Amino acid sequence: MEGARRMMADDAASAALGIELTELAEGRADCRMTVTEQMVNGHALCHGGYVFLLADTAFACACNSHGPVTVAAGAEITFVSPARAGEVLTASARERTRYGRSGIYDVTVRGEGGRVVAEFRGRSRTLREGA
Repeated sequence: MEGARRMMADDAASAALGIELTELAEGRADCRMTVTEQMVNGHALCHGGYVFLLADTAFACACNSHGPVTVAAGAEITFVSPARAGEVLTASARERTRYGRSGIYDVTVRGEGGRVVAEFRGRSRTLREGA
């Protein structure tokens, strides 16, 4: 799990957005972020890119919890309900399976009251040493 903690310590993008790692265990991670005024779009809703970034950060922490450097091979997101400025979002990533150097992780992003904001599925790939 030290690899995931080191990765987060060096993650300038997540730090700049105020994303915090709140839970880390093997194959799982929770992160949270407060939606700021700078994160809202022209409809006064949290821009989907920020929701994706929060989910992707939790995904990265979960798949790097095993130790070797692991990156995203692909991901998709389904937006379920909007988030607004001032709302605290929580992303919970859970490993579904690992096979060879690949893995599948599901991330649920929740808003206030536990409302589902988005569902994200990430596919990981562990890098070969020296790559």
